[in-house]
Amino acid sequence: MLKRINLTGNPNLGVYISVTDQLAIVPFNFPEVMENHIKEALEIDVVRTTISGSNLCGALSCGNSNGIIVSPYTLDSEIFVLEEVGLNVAKISDKYTAVGNIIAANDNGAIISPLVSEKSINIIEETLDIRVERSEIAGFNIIGSLLNVTNKGALVHRETSESELKFIENVFKVKGDIGTVGQGINFVGACSVANSYGAIVPENSTGPEMARIEEALGFLDSSEI
Repeated sequence: MLKRINLTGNPNLGVYISVTDQLAIVPFNFPEVMENHIKEALEIDVVRTTISGSNLCGALSCGNSNGIIVSPYTLDSEIFVLEEVGLNVAKISDKYTAVGNIIAANDNGAIISPLVSEKSINIIEETLDIRVERSEIAGFNIIGSLLNVTNKGALVHRETSESELKFIENVFKVKGDIGTVGQGINFVGACSVANSYGAIVPENSTGPEMARIEEALGFLDSSEI
């Protein structure tokens, strides 16, 4: 299911919300009505916590069905909350805190910023049980902000080249396409969230954007495309 929501006028849904096919992580102050939208659209349970003492759960974490990578400054009490709901949690070893901005992952692979160290790559590969590739996309190294990838498809920054799109599809083993959300926002990873069951985008996303999102994320039957 695709759902348009208004997070108090803030389009940066992916900055505040971190999702996998099993769970959504949201801040304590997340509106209850929005939590219900997540449960309905993405068909998952919701856990409330901070990460590194911050409400920016999406920017500070990135996971798949096998585990979740969090900011190096995540508190032990926060890790306990995540482990209590069954998550395999690991911190990266670098100074970069916004791991959700520099990692994009599904159950088949991950693309990370060239800034990430070999030590952190090993942590990511072991925790998420996937192969990791380093790359810039569309001239940016904030990979997690550029891509919204699931186990069914990938929506990517509008300026992604054809060769980069093929690379993305090869790493994640899904079909993908360029697109925008929220009336032309290119940073689809920062401004939307999705899993294999649905997606949530800013309320002002247009009809053509919604159609492109449905197709890119694999929510249309082949007979409908």
